[in-house]
This record gives sequence, C-alpha cells and structure tokens, in this order.
Amino acid sequence: MASVNNKLAFLTQAPPPNYVAGLGRGASGFTTRSDIGPAREGPSLETINAARARRGEETLQEEDTNEDQDPENETGLFAGTVYERDDEEADSIWANIDDKMDARRRKQREAREKAELEKLRIERPKIQAQFADLKRNLSTMSDDDWSALPEAGNLTGKRRKAAAARAGNDKTYNVPDSVLLMNRDRNMTEQALSEEQMNSNGTSSTLNGAMTSLTEIGEARNKIFSHNLDQAGSSSRTSDGTQSTLGTASSIDTQGYLTGLAGTEIKSSAEIGDIKKARALLDSVIKTNPKHAPGWIAAARLEEVAGKMVTARKVIAQGCEQCKLSEDVWLESARLNTRDNAKVILAKSIAAGLTTSVKIWLKATELETDSNSKKRVLRKSLEYVPNSIKLWKELVNLEESHEDARILLSGAVTAVPGSVDLWLAFARLSSPEEAQKVLNEARKALPSSHEIWIAAARLIEQTNADQGKPVDETQTLLDRTLSTAVKRLQKAGAVLSRDQWLKEAERVEREGSPMSCAAIVKATITIDVEEEDRRTVWVEDAQACLEHGNVETARAILAFTLREYPDRQSIWRIAVDVERKYGTTDSLEAILERAVTMCPKAETLWLIYAKEKWQGQKDVAGARQVLIRAFEKNLGSEEISLAAAKLEAENGQKQAAAMLLQRARQEVNSQRVWLKSAVFAREEGQLADSLDLVKQAIKVFPSFWKLHLMHAQLVEVTTPPGTDNAHLRAAREALSAGLRACPSSTPLWINASRLEERAGLSIRARALLEKARLSKAEDKVSIWVEAARVEERSGNAPQAKALIARGLQEYPNAAALWSADIWLESRAARRTRSADALNKTDQDAQILGTIARMMWNDRKYEQARKWFERCTKANPDWGDGWAWWYKFETAQGTEESRLAVRERCKKAEPRHGEQWQQQNKDPNFPHRPTAEVLEATAKTLVITT
Repeated sequence: MASVNNKLAFLTQAPPPNYVAGLGRGASGFTTRSDIGPAREGPSLETINAARARRGEETLQEEDTNEDQDPENETGLFAGTVYERDDEEADSIWANIDDKMDARRRKQREAREKAELEKLRIERPKIQAQFADLKRNLSTMSDDDWSALPEAGNLTGKRRKAAAARAGNDKTYNVPDSVLLMNRDRNMTEQALSEEQMNSNGTSSTLNGAMTSLTEIGEARNKIFSHNLDQAGSSSRTSDGTQSTLGTASSIDTQGYLTGLAGTEIKSSAEIGDIKKARALLDSVIKTNPKHAPGWIAAARLEEVAGKMVTARKVIAQGCEQCKLSEDVWLESARLNTRDNAKVILAKSIAAGLTTSVKIWLKATELETDSNSKKRVLRKSLEYVPNSIKLWKELVNLEESHEDARILLSGAVTAVPGSVDLWLAFARLSSPEEAQKVLNEARKALPSSHEIWIAAARLIEQTNADQGKPVDETQTLLDRTLSTAVKRLQKAGAVLSRDQWLKEAERVEREGSPMSCAAIVKATITIDVEEEDRRTVWVEDAQACLEHGNVETARAILAFTLREYPDRQSIWRIAVDVERKYGTTDSLEAILERAVTMCPKAETLWLIYAKEKWQGQKDVAGARQVLIRAFEKNLGSEEISLAAAKLEAENGQKQAAAMLLQRARQEVNSQRVWLKSAVFAREEGQLADSLDLVKQAIKVFPSFWKLHLMHAQLVEVTTPPGTDNAHLRAAREALSAGLRACPSSTPLWINASRLEERAGLSIRARALLEKARLSKAEDKVSIWVEAARVEERSGNAPQAKALIARGLQEYPNAAALWSADIWLESRAARRTRSADALNKTDQDAQILGTIARMMWNDRKYEQARKWFERCTKANPDWGDGWAWWYKFETAQGTEESRLAVRERCKKAEPRHGEQWQQQNKDPNFPHRPTAEVLEATAKTLVITT
C-alpha cells in the first residue's frame, strides 16, 4: 500500500525501452561527461512529422543517407578513437613507403607524360600558341592603327540581303495606313497651350511638378541679345582715353551678325558662377590695393575670357592710370586694343615715365608695319636707352647694307663695350685688317671673354689660308695664340673646364676652322687631368668626339696623345682606324709610317702597313719592302714570315713563297708555320710533299689538332680506295691517333663521326659523339648539334629533337642549339620558340639570322631584310649570316640590293661560320677573294621549310 500511495515510486523503477524524457514535447536525448560513445538517436522522422502535423506545419521528406562508407576514410571509421603515438609512427612509415614507391619510376613517368603532352601540343596546339605571334605583333601597332580598326558587326544579314538582291528575290510589302499617319504626326509642332497647362500667374506646370516662368525666359532672351549687341558694337575713345561702346546701327556688321551669333560660345551655369566668383575676388584685390599691377592684369584677362572685351579694355585702362610705372600693365593694354590704339597707349606709357623700358620700345617697334618706321622708333629708343643690346641688335638687323650695319655696330660697341656679340658682329663685317684691330680693342674691353680669343684665332686661320701661307707656320701661330689666351683668361679669372673647351673646339670645327680646333685642343687638353689618368681620359675623349661626328677634334686629341705616349701600340691602332675611315690614302700612309717608326716591334702595325700597300694601293713592291723592313726589325717573327709568303704566293711567285716558308721552318719552327707549309704544298698539288710535311710536324707538335685533321684528309685522298675501303680505314686510324693526342678537340670528334657516317656506320657515328660528350671536348654545344643532325639525316626527327632538348638543359644559352631547336618545331610554334631564344641568347646573331629565314619562309620580305641587317650588325665576322642575306637578295631582291650586300661583306671581311670556313678553306679553290667565297657559300646553303 505504501508503494501504491507513493507518487514518486516510478523514480526507482527501470524506464521502458527506448524511453526519452520529454520526447512528447519535442525534446531529444543528451549525454554527460560520464557517458562514452555517441548520444542517443533523436526522434524518428515519423514522430517529427506527426508533431508537425498537429501544429499544422508541412511534413519533412526523408533524405537518402545510405552512402557507402569509404574504408580508406579513417575519419569516418575511427572518428571516436584516440590518435596515439603508435598511430603517428605507423602513418609516417606508410608515408615513406608511398614516397619511395612514387620515386622509383618518377623520371620515366614524367618523361612519358612530357612526351605525351608535347605530342598532344603538336597535334592539337593551344589557341594561345597558335596566335602567340599575332598577339606579339599587336605591341608594334600605333594608336592610329588601333583607331583605324573597323567596328565588329554582324555581317550575316547584310550578306544574305546582298545575295538575295543579286538573285533578284527582293520582296516588297504594302505599308499600313497607321504607319503613314504616325510618321505624319511625328514632326508636328504644338502652337498653343491647353487650358489645363496654363495657370493664373502665366506659368506652365509639368507633370513632375516643376514650374517654368515664360516671363523669365523672355527676360533672359533679351539679356542675351543685349549682350551680343554690346559685343558687336564698335568702340570710340573718349577724351580720357577710355573705351565707350557705340550702339548705332551703322557700327554693326549686318551681314555677318547672324554668323557671329552662331559662333558665340555659350558658357555653362558652372562656368558663369566661377567667373562671378573670380570677378568678385579680383574686384576686392584691385580696390584694396589699387597699385597692384598683377591684379589689374588678372581682372582684365578675366573679362577677356568672359567675352567682354569692352569691359576688359576699361579695366586695363584704369590699371594704367593707377600703375603708370608698370610696363606689364601698359603692354597688356596694348595687347587688348587694336594696332592703332596700341600705338597711342604705348606713346602714353613713354610719356608717363617708362622711357627706359626695353619691352615697351620693342613692342612699339613690332606694331610698326614698314621698315623705316621701325628704324625711326628704334633710333628714338636708343636716345633713351643707349646701352640696350637688344635694341642695337634689332636696329642692326633692319639694315640691309653691310656698310650701314658696320657703322651702326661701331656706335654700338662704343655705347655697349661689354657686349661680346656686338664686338664679334662688328669684326665679321669688317675687313681682315680692320677686324684684327676690332678684336684687339675687344680683348682690352673684355679681358675675360674666350669668344674674342677664339674669333681672333679663326681670323688668323682664314687670313693665312687666303694668303697661301704654309700650314705649319699657321698652326704654330695658332698654338701660340691659344696658349696665350688660356693664360690671359686664367689671369683674368675666367677659368673654363676641359669639357667646356672641348665643346668650343667641336663648335669651331663645325664652323669650318679645323686648325683653330686643333690649337684649342692642344692648349687645353691637360686641364684638370691627373698624370696617371691622362692616356685613358684622352682616348675616351677622342672616341666621344668620333661618336659626335667631330673627326678633326678626335684627330687633334689623338695627335697630342701620341706625342705624349709615342710607344703605345693601341693608340696608334685607333689613329690608324680613324684615318682609314675618314682620311685619305696619303694621310693613312703618313700615320702608318709614323706608327712603325715609333713602334718598330709592333708586328700588327707592320702587317697593316703592308696590307694597305698591297690591297689598298695595289703596290706589291712597296708591300714587299715594308715586310722586308719589318723582318729586319722583328727577326724570327712568325706573322711577318707568313705574311711575306702569302704575298709572294698570291702574286704568282710560288718558288719565292716556298723558299720563304722553308726559311721560316728553320728560323721560326712553329706549328703554324709547318701547317701553312703543308697547306701551300697541297694547294700546289704536291700531296705527297704535303703529307710528308704533316707527318714531320706531328712528330714535333703532337698536340696540334689541325695537323692531325689535315693528316686524316690527306691520307683519305692519297690512299687508293680498294675493295675494303682502305682510304676510310687509313683516315679512321689517323683520326683515332689525333683523338688520343688531342682528346679535347671538338673538330676531330665531329670529323671522325662524319667519316663513320660516310662509311654507312651511323651507329659508330652516334657512339663517337656520345663518347665526345662524356670526354673533355671544348665545344660540347657543337657536338650536341652534330648528334641531332646525325639523327635528322637518318630520318629520326623525334630523336633529334630529344637530343636538342637535352643539350638545352645542359647549355640553356647556346645559340646553335636554339637555332636547331627552332627548325625542329612546327611552323605554328617557331615564332614562340624564337622569342624564347632571343631572350635566352641575348639576341645572338645566329638567332637573328634564323628569325630572318623564318620571315623569308613566311614571305615577309621586308621584315626578313631588316632581320638580316640586324644579324650582320650584331656579328659582322659571322660569314654564314652574310651568305644567307646574299642568297635572300639573289632570290627576292634587286641587283642593287645584292651588290650592296656584297660590298658590305667585303668591308666586314668575315672569317668564321661553319659553311663559310668550308668554302674559304677549300683546297680546290685557294686564295679566293671575299666576294667569291660569299657566292660559293650562298650556293651551298639549303633553305629549310
């Protein structure tokens, strides 16, 4: 009974299954800190929907939550577990295993993916790659080109209509009457206002509530007409000099009045407000300080901007009354008035006390129309301002007679003795004798003027030239004069820097006085230069003058430098180059004679002298005498001995050339002498003697690779082929011996590979090149290029491209590799590749030539010509670039352009280039001139598509 009466007995009993407290009120289960595991599930969807139905709400739809559990997703499987140290260690072990497994074949996988990607790019290039060249060309378009582009539009309809018109299928339709009535009523004008639109006070109301007064519109119109009439009125002067408007009908241009109204500028309300504010401010300024001239000028200009010229003239007239001694106010008043009124205003300014204002007098002179009136005003002005240089110059310039101008200048220098320009003008208009006296007086009046001394030197040069005096005597006199000038100027305190004197020398040279220029340089070149820096500074000054085009100044600097440093071969070379480019044959020979006299041990100067005698003057005997003198001064000289032998050989004296070479082998005994001796014998057809000389030379100089290469060539030519290719086997043995002795010689490796390729053994050729890449070869870039060419000649273009790519990884700045890579690309990708090559190789000549050939293939001939010119300027010594340009001009140019390329190539005298050297050193055509080598090289070049 006790348990039955106890109301709290249920607390000690077990709850029913799945019981959740408060579930009927929408509550859900919860957990405490002592609980482990997830909380109880909430009410089911059926329970929730039943409760929502009782409240009159919509039921919820069941969501598809049956998702497959990912066994790899530890977050889902073990979300409630603790991540311990063992788990971390296991994860790191598995991560290391994954990394090792991924790295095992990473290179092969990446290479395979890269090859597949490149193949995909070749087959299906990106839109960006296809249009990269066109996008790059957009940077060269000017603003005019952009503005000239047509607007994009839909031309489909136009083309369809045009096609229909051509086919005669035009259709016509009747226009409805409603359209005609609508067009008729469109341009009709309402002549009156309705009663609803009018109100009692004469205004019209719009739909949005804004009111417009017709009375105010009429008043504004009257004000505008009144303003235009004021502007159109003529002006007359009152007795006090102010302007008054005459509003008579006779003062208005009736025919042009409407045109003037049409051209009247209508200002906006904002501009009118700004003008009113500025007018108020300036009015305050001129009233507060009426003697402030800039305020009056600003007020007048404001009225001018506002279009009220009459008011502007009145304002500036008041300013003239208030500021009578301000020349700016009077000049502004003259500007705002007509010519006749301006003359009167300027006359009043002179009467007001501005008699010494040069600006007023010059403005008065400008207002005069004829020359006599201008002279009269200027003479009047000089009465008040006799020391004005500007007034004297204006008056002198108006004189047409030289005698009258000289008389005026005599008075001018008396009145203004401190003007250098007046003294120089006076001297120029005088005779030589009088000019000398004038300059002497000028020196006394202006002891600190260097212009007077320079003018005196130029006068001496001109006078002595007219009198036919010797050049040396004139130069000595000029040197003495300028040396005295520098001392006098320094004593007077007029010290000029060395750069200023050099600029004066350049100016004198441009004015046609080279001897005075040289005298200035000689007298001032040592100023402000330290003893140890003189040679460097002077050479830099000479080169700077050459860049400016002042050859005589550069010659004078070099001549003085050579007098101070007569034993410097480099300075003599610069002087010789200057004379060769700008001088005559006699001046070049004179400088060369002085050079070899001062530097008898300089072999280069002797060779230049002999070459100039031989090729420049066609004096073979003179060149022979120069070489004899050179050999006496330089006993045992290799260069001079070989030059003498070359001179005799190319002029038909074969026996003398052979004797000179034999003597050189005994006295000089150098590897180059032995090589030239063998080459000479081969050119003469004496192959056995040439082979014997090469064998003897190899014993003495086993490490000279050119001897081994020539040995292989001679053995291959002299050995009978036979049935077992004995000549190739002999050449192979010679090259093998050369590679053992010279393992770093790239030409030996390449020629050995080509020998195997000629024998049909491409596998051995590849092996040799692979061995060369692993050896100590000097030029491995050429070896990479040759390996790619071997594959290309074998028809394996992908392998050639792969080799070039490997080479670029090792040598990313090699121009030869980039050039080969460009030609291995497809036509669409070549432009992008060439842009990368230009950036990587710093615009190498070989890349420039490759781009020129690309332009040639694309039939862009003008652009190709420009790129060929850039190529030859970048490296004039690269003969292949000249040959390609000559081939281009032969195919696409004119006879004049082809001859121009040939002449420029002859002046450049290129010596390098793969195809160029093969033709230049062809034993079948020895001693060919540059023009013939150019033509032969151009014929061997093959155009790549």
